[in-house]
Amino acid sequence: MKGDRPLASSWPVAKKLWREATMEQPGLSRGTFSAKSASFQTNASYLEQVKSQQGDPQTKLEAMKLYLARSGLQVEDLDRLNIIHITGTKGKGSTCAFTERILRSYGLKTGFFSSPHLVQVRERIRINGQPISPELFTKHFWHLYHRLEETKDSKSCVSMPAYFRFLTLMAFHVFLQEKVDLAVVEVGIGGAYDCTNIIRKPVVCGVSSLGIDHTSLLGDTVEKIAWQKGGIFKHGVPAFTVPQHDGPLAVLKERAEQISCPLYLCPPLEALEEGGPPLALGLEGEHQRSNAALALQLARCWLQQKEHPGIRELKASRPSLLQQPPLAPVFQPPSHMRLGLRDTEWPGRAQVLRHGYLTWYLDGAHTSSSMQACVRWFRQALLREERQSSGPEVRVLLFNSTGDRDPTALLKLLQPCQFDYAVFCPNLTEVSSKGNADQQNFTVTLDQVMLRCLEHQQLWNHLDEKQASPDLWSATSPEPGGPASLRLAPCPPHTHSTSSLVFSCILNALQWITQGRDPVFQPPSPPRGLLAHPVAGSGASALREAAAIHVLVTGSLHLVGGVLKLLEPSLSQ
Repeated sequence: MKGDRPLASSWPVAKKLWREATMEQPGLSRGTFSAKSASFQTNASYLEQVKSQQGDPQTKLEAMKLYLARSGLQVEDLDRLNIIHITGTKGKGSTCAFTERILRSYGLKTGFFSSPHLVQVRERIRINGQPISPELFTKHFWHLYHRLEETKDSKSCVSMPAYFRFLTLMAFHVFLQEKVDLAVVEVGIGGAYDCTNIIRKPVVCGVSSLGIDHTSLLGDTVEKIAWQKGGIFKHGVPAFTVPQHDGPLAVLKERAEQISCPLYLCPPLEALEEGGPPLALGLEGEHQRSNAALALQLARCWLQQKEHPGIRELKASRPSLLQQPPLAPVFQPPSHMRLGLRDTEWPGRAQVLRHGYLTWYLDGAHTSSSMQACVRWFRQALLREERQSSGPEVRVLLFNSTGDRDPTALLKLLQPCQFDYAVFCPNLTEVSSKGNADQQNFTVTLDQVMLRCLEHQQLWNHLDEKQASPDLWSATSPEPGGPASLRLAPCPPHTHSTSSLVFSCILNALQWITQGRDPVFQPPSPPRGLLAHPVAGSGASALREAAAIHVLVTGSLHLVGGVLKLLEPSLSQ
């Protein structure tokens, strides 16, 4: 598998990224561009690049500073952005979204840099919660590209930063030029050596829930991962984290103490609700309460540091245990914060779309702990939805998993949902040269991704035959300090048999699942062979006759993005 090439490896590579963002349609075929930019795609190629590179990670951070200088900025310039820097294994994107929306409710102009994107690359750079326009993307893209071209060193074999680094630089330029009041910056991978960590003086830092992910890059224990995440801490800059297991929490505390970073532990959301009405969250799922609690502390700290009117200083509480950081202040969120939490939107995370007979549940969970939270949310949502319908209902799983994730662990967690059909497909919107290249990863072949889908199907069938244990869920340890409702209740013995299917792309999978019954998704007629398999044929009849169809899409944010592109066409405009 090839690594990510520098941006300027060819002229078409740069032009292609610009065209993806601006939706321009030049005369040259997309296949020509795709072939010449074989690895310039999404986070997958960036991960491969990082894995393949050896050497001192600190040197790579210094290289990022050089790129910044060549682009016309110094690290000191980033201080003007009043940055909130957020890392974590799961929930960091949702925490960013909550934080940005809370501060926007105060009338502040916000910048928000996140990854990955779901449908279009412009989603990664947002002003006041909205992806920047094609015109603004075009303006800043070419300004940065030409600036880096003009300052390249003829002796160097790398004249341009790779994909993620280029977009990080571009976000800094956009936010400075657009004069945002603050920027919420989500770490890409890890923290200590992530290219966003050239930020030298954020206003406040946050660490969401930690777990196992990207082990080939960050380490194979939660403690090693915590060391990487704690790398964003800065001298004298307040930092907040949510309840963690003792090991990683001790690592975070040690990292903070080493550089005199005041680290605080967030009290649960329940503590902030005492004496007032419950807090309404715009993002569904019990697990979002932890993210909201962190976001409230980050937003309040930022407002206090910037001496915002009406935000008085509060003292932290003593920790309940000596080895823990002090507890962050308990306060009653004012109306602006309540509105911000309520109005937060973050597509692809515990998202529900109701399209006639079909209800789509979309969540990009891709670790064991996030999948546990996803299934808990899905089962609770089903209880609400199923009360509203009378007649036969069908449950469908649409799943894919990529990278070094453990699909067996993820699929095992999904077994108690009692799906009627399990559908597997790669993260390709369609198998043709016309698809949006933003959804494609050209570092792998179609044969490779199809083989992986077949392996997923075999794993699912094997788990289905074994029948899940009735106490599968109660054996799973809950998040430390998390809400008791995350302890998943025991299920009845798993006697439900699931039929499974593999499709070559998302389009074909959705054509089969919807059977023409989705009022929004109305694609051309499916290919003749779509119902050739006996399971596909019998399943099509069941789907056409069902009073309600519930579809959970999970395992990969890129899969969720491809589905959203087809179900919500406005996102591609």
